[in-house]
Amino acid sequence: MIHLDSVEIRRGGQVIVSDLSAHLQPGHVHAILGPNGTGKTTLLRALFGELPISSGRIRLGDLVMAERPPSHWRDHFSYMSQDNNADVALTVLEVVVLGRLGKLQLHIDDEILTLALEKLQETGILHLADRYIASLSGGQRQMALFAQVLMREPKAMLLDEPCSALDMKHQMSLLELLVQETRRNNWTSVVVLHDLNLAAQYADRLLVLGGGRCQAFGAPADVLTPELVSKTYGVPVEILHDSAGHPVIQPVRPRTISFHREAS
Repeated sequence: MIHLDSVEIRRGGQVIVSDLSAHLQPGHVHAILGPNGTGKTTLLRALFGELPISSGRIRLGDLVMAERPPSHWRDHFSYMSQDNNADVALTVLEVVVLGRLGKLQLHIDDEILTLALEKLQETGILHLADRYIASLSGGQRQMALFAQVLMREPKAMLLDEPCSALDMKHQMSLLELLVQETRRNNWTSVVVLHDLNLAAQYADRLLVLGGGRCQAFGAPADVLTPELVSKTYGVPVEILHDSAGHPVIQPVRPRTISFHREAS
């Protein structure tokens, strides 16, 4: 479990996130939502130990971030950033194998290679194993980097907008695999998403940021109300429901009045 206790994050003297408390459960997928510039990526980087917090405390089980060297803290996490540029002369298979960097030796044994090929198969890009990663499309690189983070043995999985370059089919494939692996490995998974409907479909809990504070934290059906979404994003919405009962957010286009000049 990841515990955030009254966490505050400052950058350049400005408060980005203030007084944030939440408990993120193992075996659950948690989506961080909010408008642009509300600190979603900043919070994810702070969880990873890449950015300092100015006050409060972050814990992973019995481990307290402030009491651990950054490298030791990060050993417990898999982290996938927004930046999927990969200008390196490595094949997709080699990039995925690097997910086990801390356990690699001069000779890569068959067990690690087999596991890497399994992750490529699971993510649907086994046919790209021998391609150089720099030659792939943005969406293909995103799937390759997702396969890489799956190679690690984390206690927590942190993904920053993993669906941004993917089409609908691959968005669903990635998130479905994330849910399955989170359940199977009892990970605490945290994913930044812009698509509220994907979050409603695949996340167990939503953490909504707005104005530097947590606006809501809970199950999608409880969090995604017309009032909260409209207030947070500044647009009117309706909340519908799909056949499985998941909330579906429908923006409402403002009605405008057209004025036509009368013919003289």
